[in-house]
Amino acid sequence: MTLARHAAPFARLALANITREYPNFPAHLITTPDELLAPRTLHPAFYGAYDWHSSVHMHWLLVRLLRRHGGTPALPGTAPAVAVLDRHLTPGHLATEAAYLRDHPSFERPYGWAWLLALAAECRAYGGPAGARWTGALAPAVATVDRLLADWLPRATYPVRHGNHPNSAFALGLALDSGLLTEPTERAVRERLLAWFADDHDAPAHWEPSGQDFLSPALTEADAMRRVLPGERFAPWLDRFLPALAAGESCPLLEVPVVSDHTDPQIGHLLGLALSRAAALRSLAAALPAGPVRDRLAGAAEAHLAAGLPAVRRGDFTTDHWLATFATLALDAA
Repeated sequence: MTLARHAAPFARLALANITREYPNFPAHLITTPDELLAPRTLHPAFYGAYDWHSSVHMHWLLVRLLRRHGGTPALPGTAPAVAVLDRHLTPGHLATEAAYLRDHPSFERPYGWAWLLALAAECRAYGGPAGARWTGALAPAVATVDRLLADWLPRATYPVRHGNHPNSAFALGLALDSGLLTEPTERAVRERLLAWFADDHDAPAHWEPSGQDFLSPALTEADAMRRVLPGERFAPWLDRFLPALAAGESCPLLEVPVVSDHTDPQIGHLLGLALSRAAALRSLAAALPAGPVRDRLAGAAEAHLAAGLPAVRRGDFTTDHWLATFATLALDAA
């Protein structure tokens, strides 16, 4: 299973979503009648794809696909995608987005922040004149997120561990991957992850999944620690954190979640859980030495990926507006 096979249909999904203003689920706190504004007014760059964070990461998806497969037989026609990105990722639009983030410092914290960093990193990696345009336009928003993170982390005494958007480990891991944080902020992220998680052991894997998870609390934590612990320290940490793996015992994290109703927006989160687990399991396996634990993780990753991929393109906006992003994370992981 490779990303190239899915590049064209995923690109069509991304384009359709980031240009579709409605249905829309704004996370804007209305304090006066004057704030009854259309999504495109509030967010001229990221108005589509149902909600702000999904719009950001579907933009990321489109740039990732262009970078990895644009101009190849897998994705031959790139002009429409570049044109839409040029319309959305302008200095004026991104200045408005940055101002909104500054004015609403808890908006999309930390999930949307991390995806904005990921988008900017992808634009930078794309390179060329288009990548330079988009990277430059995103720079004020990136600087804003960096400052917001630096302000929030000292006050974040406890992590959010559940399997939805506010999950601390997933967002901070994604932020580190971007490579765009200033040195003090990156150091603060690493220190906070270690403070939160370095002493964790015996994770309650039998509590997973919850009924509307799209992230695994245990696996996102492990994947974050993979990023901040040296290799020789990570494997022993994982043995303490998930002892059932080393013991060869049953572990619910390796079992594909049951999704009883694909059309229910909350139960449907479990489709994303299969894909986000696949990405984390692949990355964790790649970080471990050869052996039974690595083999178990790799095998479970493929089972989760096989279960989640067929749900990506269903023609239902409740899943179409976001699942392809997590499928791409899984297909590209390690």
